[in-house]
Amino acid sequence: MSWTYLLIAGVFEIGWAVGLEYTEGFTRPVPSVLTGIAMIISIGLLAQAVKTLPVGTAYAVWTGIGAVGTAVAGIILFGEPRNVMRLLFIGFIIAGVAGLKFTAGH
Repeated sequence: MSWTYLLIAGVFEIGWAVGLEYTEGFTRPVPSVLTGIAMIISIGLLAQAVKTLPVGTAYAVWTGIGAVGTAVAGIILFGEPRNVMRLLFIGFIIAGVAGLKFTAGH
């Protein structure tokens, strides 16, 4: 169940990171509240995951999911660059997250 919590926490990590773009410096109330809620859920689920997963692994996977998801969302939603090198390095992050998952022993 911890890996499920961690995966969902990572999705909410993406949500709040992308949400920051829409808050306009926390000056827009609705996006700001939704972003804050996503932050709370993300950290709360991460806290549940680290009850049984090693904190270093869980944190690295959580931030990896957030980093990759946010980079992909930036490409799709905001027209950020999608050149070969950028995609290659996003792939490296994915490989690192997968490696941590498969070597965690849980």
